[in-house]
Amino acid sequence: MAALVSATVVTLSKFGVRNVPPSLAFAVQAVLILIVSWGTVLWQGLLPDIGKIERRDWGFLLAAGVLTAASSLLSFRALSMGDASRVSPLTNVALVFSVALAAIFLKEKITWQVMAGAVLMAGGALLIATAKPAEKVEASKKNGRPETGATIYDATPRA
Repeated sequence: MAALVSATVVTLSKFGVRNVPPSLAFAVQAVLILIVSWGTVLWQGLLPDIGKIERRDWGFLLAAGVLTAASSLLSFRALSMGDASRVSPLTNVALVFSVALAAIFLKEKITWQVMAGAVLMAGGALLIATAKPAEKVEASKKNGRPETGATIYDATPRA
């Protein structure tokens, strides 16, 4: 479900950045994220627990928050510049980096299946990054006619 929701977010965000600067689009979404996240904390009765968070954990959470914001800003910028079908897979190379960082810093054991999956993801991202972009259909060519307005049924045939 998270992957489906994430894909939908990318698609909706691409529509949103068509006429809105990427940083403004991100700011609008960030406000909604704040409302939903703090609403959830209140609904679950977790607000008193905020005082129980240790200083070290605050540091990690704040650093992760700054990096999350930077990642989102960069993703919105990329979406404003490119096709969602190319941008999203490239930004999701984060999964490959997550595997490596988990092994290095969290000392997680990486199985050959996880390693093979990471290699396949990196290869897929490379394939997408180097693929020739699809040509966009111009409004004047949508009806299949040349820009001159001529049709295949011109009265005067050409030799």
